[in-house]
Amino acid sequence: MILTFSILLAISSLLMIVLVLMHKGRGGGLSDMFGGGVSSSLGGSSVAERNLDRITVGIAVVWVVCIFALGLLLKVSN
Repeated sequence: MILTFSILLAISSLLMIVLVLMHKGRGGGLSDMFGGGVSSSLGGSSVAERNLDRITVGIAVVWVVCIFALGLLLKVSN
């Protein structure tokens, strides 16, 4: 069981990194300090961006559940 949650945690961690990097920058961050804030936002976010947001939140929930499950399993096993 611990091995299963560990593997799921590793996969969800890698997916979180990839998904966060795929998001479009919204400005106001470090990129603006170095001249990267030239793009303009026209209207709301696209359907693809909203779906990417939903997938990212879902993977984040899986990641948090894995953290708690591993914490509880490791506490019980000791």
